Amino acid sequence: MLKLLKYALYDILKSRFAMIYTVFMILVAVSIYQVSDDLSKVSLSLMNIMIMIVPLISAVFATTHFYNNLEFIELMLAQPVKRSHVFLSQLFAVILMLSLSIMIGFGLPMLLWGADTSLITLLAVGVILSAVFAGFAFLASVLTRDKAKAIGISLGLWIYFSLVYDGFVLYLIYSFADYPLEKVTLGLVMLNPVDLGRILMLMQLDISALMGYTGAFFQKFFSSSMGLLIAGGTLALWTLLPNLFAMRVFKKRDF
Repeated sequence: MLKLLKYALYDILKSRFAMIYTVFMILVAVSIYQVSDDLSKVSLSLMNIMIMIVPLISAVFATTHFYNNLEFIELMLAQPVKRSHVFLSQLFAVILMLSLSIMIGFGLPMLLWGADTSLITLLAVGVILSAVFAGFAFLASVLTRDKAKAIGISLGLWIYFSLVYDGFVLYLIYSFADYPLEKVTLGLVMLNPVDLGRILMLMQLDISALMGYTGAFFQKFFSSSMGLLIAGGTLALWTLLPNLFAMRVFKKRDF
């Protein structure tokens, strides 16, 4: 499996996408640092960019990578190699590349201009979202043979979790504003990895007072060890489940 992973990483680096993605992240981070010296404002600006851009790039790149390497995957499946090793080598290569790009792209400016706990949380959230949406992309890829359809499914999931879901939650809160919805809202946040990452970031910025009573409830929940454990476990599930389901479909798929 390590040899397969090494080859997959080499193939990604050969495409130069990793370098372009990393340079883009560095330019974004440096630009924001140049505009403001307040680390809280820097964290908020980087969060807004990461929440939208990182899942999108992860979904599109992972889908494209899978289909670009489909002939190699089929060749490896004809060899005495476990299907799980073939799948995991491609998946880990994509996740590793996306994670390193974020760590270097955002981490290098942080080393030069400074960072606080919110920025460290930002890096962790970025890595997790990369793994989650790479898993969604691989799941879409193994479910259909049509590349365009798979990209459409990946983009649809990105639109749903990044845009549509928030609209649904806001409509629910507005419609039942007379009822205590703190626990319901917390449950809805857990059902969306993007929202969960955003809330974890906002709680690090100490702006929960701007969110009213719900913000105070979130601050109390996520500041406790049990709350952090539940949030971490939920993000771990979001990372594992799409990837495990994708691998299960991949092992049964007739190439």
